[in-house]
Amino acid sequence: MAAFWQQRGRRQENGGLGSVIDGLGSVFDVLLANARLVLGVSGAAVLAIATLAVKRLIDRATSPRDEGDPKAEQKSLEDSWQDLALIKTTPKPPKKQKREDLSEPLLSPARPVVPDPRSSSVPLGAPQVKSSPLRCLTLQEKLLSHSSQLAVPEFQVSLVPQLARNICSQLQNFLRSKFPELPFGRLFLSGALLDGLEVLAADHVHLMLPVVLDAGLWSLISGEDTVVRNPQYWMIKRIDLGYFPRGCSPWDRFIVGRYLSSSVLNETLHKLLVASINWPAIGGLLGCAIHPVVASRELKLEVKHDQVDLNITLFPVVEMDDKVLLAVPPEGLVENLWLESFYRAEVSRVKELDAADSGARQLCLRILNSVCKSQPRLHKLGGSPLTHIILHLSDTASDWAEESLADRFQQVLEELVASLEKGVLPSYFNPKINLFSGLLEEEIDEMGFVLYRAISEPEVLLK
Repeated sequence: MAAFWQQRGRRQENGGLGSVIDGLGSVFDVLLANARLVLGVSGAAVLAIATLAVKRLIDRATSPRDEGDPKAEQKSLEDSWQDLALIKTTPKPPKKQKREDLSEPLLSPARPVVPDPRSSSVPLGAPQVKSSPLRCLTLQEKLLSHSSQLAVPEFQVSLVPQLARNICSQLQNFLRSKFPELPFGRLFLSGALLDGLEVLAADHVHLMLPVVLDAGLWSLISGEDTVVRNPQYWMIKRIDLGYFPRGCSPWDRFIVGRYLSSSVLNETLHKLLVASINWPAIGGLLGCAIHPVVASRELKLEVKHDQVDLNITLFPVVEMDDKVLLAVPPEGLVENLWLESFYRAEVSRVKELDAADSGARQLCLRILNSVCKSQPRLHKLGGSPLTHIILHLSDTASDWAEESLADRFQQVLEELVASLEKGVLPSYFNPKINLFSGLLEEEIDEMGFVLYRAISEPEVLLK
């Protein structure tokens, strides 16, 4: 009791500070008594902790210090910082939950993960570099990027033509020795790799075998005037048999019903390739393995080299009256038909247009061919139909600069879909010819469906 009055006397000596503190204590007691009613349970807890900390600070400030104890003041300061820390770390009352939050699972608070400085590859004190956000590529950028990935290795570009020419030379020599009476022209190579167009792969070459006819003994008849009613095919008729009977032309041995038969000529050459030529010996001389494809209707050779695999297709070709006709008869009973080829005219026209306006037609054609090659349902759309679509568009769309590649690519897709819907794609060089005439209705529907979906998102074709 004496100590209590002594302490109270000291507080009174300090300007009546003790009475003020007693008054504050009474106020705190009243607040704590009514806090639960006003602030709720959580709010009352927060106020109680804060009040306790403030009272401790006041008590230490007014309590007597031991005169000879040097650690008393330091201890008093440490206790004061602990009380302030107690106020700062007081948890905030939780927000009132909404109805939609009641279904969410409650998660226990996780401790913050402190990264191990030893596992970090960035040295301490180094400035942190912010990662740049991913940039969304435009269709133009994706097309150019896709085109850059289609480059053919340089060694194949140089190796394949040389290998094909060597095989061509060996076959030419054999034909002259086997059929000296037949006026075959000089064999030559054809295809995108040889004709200056950008190719997707150096794995296929066409070998053209000219069939030289006497214009006075042969004439052309359009397929429109025959039972097939197809202007894309032609028949080569033997004429003036009364004055020039059979045997006057060395090609009379391949006549069927007064017409030069493409099927009979192909069958003769097929037997020659399969049974008469010593391909193992020729392959050993050229450093490769050559195998004729027996089961194919086409005249094909498979060539396997250490650095490349090559397919060579042989085409007998007749050039007459400004027409280029290939011995590619349609499937069926008609065996005297010759297919008109526009490949040479296509290549010449595309190059001419690109040279005139520095256009990107060849680039666009290359990307489209790669798309058709990668999409199984679009295989039959590649090649000639794509070239003719681009040639048609060149008559209406004048801007074929590389900067407009995306617009032209999109426009080609739209034109293809429109043509597939009608089932008609007119040839650029002969509008009577429908380049879709050889497709089945199911194939047209599948190709149209794929391209129709790609119109709104062309990027899917580049994956």
